[in-house]
Parts: sequence; structure tokens; C-alpha cells
Amino acid sequence: MTSELLTGALVALLLASPIQAQAPIPEIAPLPEAAAPADVADDQDKAEPLDPWQGRKITIQHFRPQDKRGINVFETSKDPGVEYKGFRLDWGAAFTSQVQNLEHSNTADPRVVGGVNANELVRIGFGPNTSNANLYMHAQLAKGVRVQLTSYLSSRHHNETWVKDGFILVDDSPIDLPPFNKLMEYVTLKIGHFEINYGDQHFRRSDNGNAMYNPFVGNLIVDAFATEIGAEVYVQKNGFMVMGGLTGAEIRGTVTVPQNRGPALLGKVGYDRQLSDDLRVRVTGSMYSADKSNSNTLYGGDRSGSRYYFVLENTAATESAQFTSGRFNPGFRNNVRAFQVNPFVKYRGLEFFGALEMAEGRTSTETARRDMNQYAAEVVYRFMPDEMMFVGARYNKVDARLAGMSSDVSIDRVQIGAGWFVLPTLLVKAEYVNQAYKHFLPTDIRNGGKFNGFMLEGVVGF
Repeated sequence: MTSELLTGALVALLLASPIQAQAPIPEIAPLPEAAAPADVADDQDKAEPLDPWQGRKITIQHFRPQDKRGINVFETSKDPGVEYKGFRLDWGAAFTSQVQNLEHSNTADPRVVGGVNANELVRIGFGPNTSNANLYMHAQLAKGVRVQLTSYLSSRHHNETWVKDGFILVDDSPIDLPPFNKLMEYVTLKIGHFEINYGDQHFRRSDNGNAMYNPFVGNLIVDAFATEIGAEVYVQKNGFMVMGGLTGAEIRGTVTVPQNRGPALLGKVGYDRQLSDDLRVRVTGSMYSADKSNSNTLYGGDRSGSRYYFVLENTAATESAQFTSGRFNPGFRNNVRAFQVNPFVKYRGLEFFGALEMAEGRTSTETARRDMNQYAAEVVYRFMPDEMMFVGARYNKVDARLAGMSSDVSIDRVQIGAGWFVLPTLLVKAEYVNQAYKHFLPTDIRNGGKFNGFMLEGVVGF
């Protein structure tokens, strides 16, 4: 086991790095150097600090870095962060890969389909997972006005490049009139196709290639994450925040089958304040409501995939088709109402984050709503200079009613992890995970199911 973990750590670091060219690069004679104007040379020197521990210089306002500086950053604040100096274009990226050593088992009754037992688990063992990569484009259009576009270059569910989201964020008035300027001292507008702001967990989760903000390898069992088309309006003052949003309630835009579609309403209230140099306190409450939808994906919107490959999957499973292994989706595709409360406390290097979630919904073929409850609590301790190392533990439990059942099923998970920021742009994580499934029907592959073992993950973000 020790040699496997050491080998895995090296593999995770290597696979998390950007893909290298396959062919050798021929030597090319250097061109004569042209003397750069003094002011240009000075600007270039100032643009990127030479010290890798500082991270690259931020030039975009209201910006969340893809490196260590982005940890525990939630909604964009009214503080612009940097001075506006005209149009700016910024590119970033994040790369992640894992080494997995998990085992799984179940007690489900045989279910033969086409001569094959569909409840027989696929054999899994030690090995690397598919590397993931994100590409970020940020553009400063005007003072307090920026655009962000996120693309997945490689993911578990899609190996090809595709766009995750794109939106415009307005934190200052583009029209220089006193009433507008005063209003925008407190108001923020977010418009486009974006990651909806339901709950706080989506600020801490791993997002395909970007796993910098997550102190663990896996996300929550029920992973509330969706990109939808619409708008969110924020009002912030003295640590208090109120948000209201309206979206199309689905992951993609369409105008067909209008009788089956309707808008989704979002809301969020919260308080976030640095009470002293040592203590920060934040608490928020969120809601999401969609009365009718042809295909709502609040609990199935992450198309990049789970970190736990092939767990509790059968022998016919594929990496991309069964990309949500280890997660649970209650299946509220037609109607959903969800509430989530998130406390966050950070005292020096010690952090506590919690999630209390209650949801109900149904599919289009059901007449009554079903319930789902999720609880999560995690404690993380960050230490060493600049908190470059951390250890943590998370407990996560889900109780839910499946369609056609008269009693609830339950899933619980324990994660114990540790991490080391070799650089602010380079993170190595290790995790032990143990997940158990209870009260599933004997004909369900998850009956008596469990998986456990170790994960190693390497992350590069800049």
C-alpha cells in the first residue's frame, strides 16, 4: 500500500500538469533582440511578480483567483480589488488528476438482463483517473464591468472541449450619472448563462479541473450545482447581503414544449464579516423553486463527473455514461423546491463549514412530491506559514424517498483529508473515504452497497 500511494502521489502531480507536446521541438536560431521601450519593459516587469509565492498579478476587478488566494471567497464583494486601468484581457487555467485506490461491495439480489447480472459490480482497483482541465477567459470592459467565460477542455463525461458558462458581472454604473453611481455602491448584477448561487457549497466544491477551493477530493453526495440562463441581483452593505434571481430552470435554453416549462426563482440572504483579525463569521440561507420544468438539473447539473470512478457500478458501466458514481440524485426533474443553510466560521487556522439542506420535488410522471434531506459538516485546520498545509474531516448524510417507495433510503459518508500547497498554484491532496448505502431495495444495485479507500489528487491553478 505504501509503495502504491507514493507512486500515486507522483503520478497525480505529473498528470495535473498541463499536457506536454508529444514531439520534440527542433532548435531554432534566436532572432536578434529588439530593444523594448523603457516604459513597456517596466510594465512587463510590474505585470508579473518574480516571486512564485505571491501569485501572478491580478488585473481584473471583482476577480476570484484560480489559485490559493481564491479559497473561502464567496460572492464577489463591492471592493473592486484593483484599480481600473482600461480594457484588460486575462486568461487562466486549472488542471486536476487523481490516483484512485478504492474497493466496493454490495448485497443486491441478482438481476439478469440479456443473460447478464445487472447487479454485479465491476472490478476496480488501483490506478489513475482521467485528467481534467478548465480554461478561463476574463475581460474588463469598463470600470466595474467584466465578462467571464469558462470552458472544460477535458472532463470525465466529455473528453472534448465545451463551454461551461459565460456571463457579465456589473458592479459599477457604465453610465456616469449620480443616481446610478449611488445605486451601484450597493448593487451587483449578474447576467448570462452562469453557475447559479444556490447554497454556499458550490463555492467550495471541485469544478472539473479546478479543485483548489475544495479541502477534500469528492464533493457532497447530493451535489447541488447547475448552470442556467438568467440574472441575479445582489444588494450588499456592512456585511449583509440579499440576492434575488430568475432563470430558465434548465441547463440549456429552448423555446419548445412551453407548456412544460417555467422560470426558476432564487433567493439568498446572508451575513459575512471579519469580526477581528482572527475571527470571520458567515451564515447564509438560500432557496430555489421551479414549479415546472422539462428537465431540471439542480441536482444533476455537473456534467464533468464524480471523482470516485466506477464505484457501485455494474460490469457494463463506462467512464462517461456512469459519470456520477458515488453521488445521489433525487430525480426532481419536473418540480423542485429546495432550501439550504450554510454556517461558516474561521478562527485563525481553524475552519468549520456546514450544510443543512431540505428539498422536495417530483418527476413529470409523479403526482406527489418526495422529500430529500442532506446534512454535512466539515472541520479543516490550516497551518504552517501562510496556511500552506491543512488537515480536515467531513461527515455527510442523505435521507431521501425514492419514487415508488414507502420508506426512505439513506447514504452516509466520512472523508478524512490532508493537503499541501507546494506553491500557491500547486496543490497535492490525499483523502480516505468511506461511504455506505442503507435501506435500498434488494433489486437495487446499491442494496448493502459500500465503498472505501484512498484518493490522491494533484491540482494546478493559475
